[in-house]
Amino acid sequence: MSDFLISIGLSVLVAFIALFLGLIYKGIDRKLVARLQSRIGPPLIQPFRDFAKLMMKKNVIPEDAVSWVYNGVPIVSLAATLTIILYIPFMGIAPILDGYGDLILILYLLMIPSLCMVIGGFSSGSPYASVGAQREMVMMMSYEFPLSVVIISFAVLTGSFELSAMSSLSVWALVGPLGLIGLFMLLGIMIVITPAELSKIPFDAPEAETEIGGGLFVEYSGRNLALFYLADAVKTIVMASLIIALFFPHTVNDVFGLSLAAESIELYLANFLFFLLKVFIVMLVSVTVIRAGFARLQIDKIARLYMVPATLLALVGLGLIMLDMGIGV
Repeated sequence: MSDFLISIGLSVLVAFIALFLGLIYKGIDRKLVARLQSRIGPPLIQPFRDFAKLMMKKNVIPEDAVSWVYNGVPIVSLAATLTIILYIPFMGIAPILDGYGDLILILYLLMIPSLCMVIGGFSSGSPYASVGAQREMVMMMSYEFPLSVVIISFAVLTGSFELSAMSSLSVWALVGPLGLIGLFMLLGIMIVITPAELSKIPFDAPEAETEIGGGLFVEYSGRNLALFYLADAVKTIVMASLIIALFFPHTVNDVFGLSLAAESIELYLANFLFFLLKVFIVMLVSVTVIRAGFARLQIDKIARLYMVPATLLALVGLGLIMLDMGIGV
């Protein structure tokens, strides 16, 4: 019973930290994008102000909406996003639910927030939200296949779908020259998939404020929109943590040659700060720079990008890893 209560307490703590870090990195992203575009930008705490303001506003339900679905999907979206973080190494420590799920489960959980947005858009009764929901479905179907190929590639490389098994070693040390090229290709695919998972420019066609007035969220307000806002913030940390766990699981001892004692407070603190740095770098490369440098893509171009070149590159990366390991030779 005590272990169960400890797990519950740790889960709640991790959830609050993920929420806090998600909003902080959301603020950092907005500030950096503004600077890259020669603007001043909002203060770093602006996401906290936005969330507080949304929570104080009235929660309006459209007359034509299916109210129980309309009100339920934001809660499910946030709950699913927070659940994912319990299966991924976070802040330099092992997953809380280690051994209770693998990458296949994480892949399914990643789909739930997008599905919630689709269902919420259709249930709102708005034609603009319906268009956004259709675009979200197309985009989701487009990037899920290359994402699945990346996961299969790691399963082939490590012989397991368990994320803890992958994050306990450096995959870069397991491959030769061909496999190294394949890993770089898979890393590039994950960097391109991340802004689509987060619906960030240039892959924000489902929202597209200048085209369909906010799309999926055009009818959402108050508490419901605040919950979607939090889910997006946490998913930012989820995607960065997943990339780190797959490609860069190294600790400060590994990278800097330190000899901090295992289980020491100094080691946990150093790994936590190192984790925050890695999250910042991943988000800078995969979201901030791309968002600042590109305009919104049309939905058909997004679909072609993921279905053809992204999928082909992911398959080539998988093939190179298999050749490097001698599989099928």
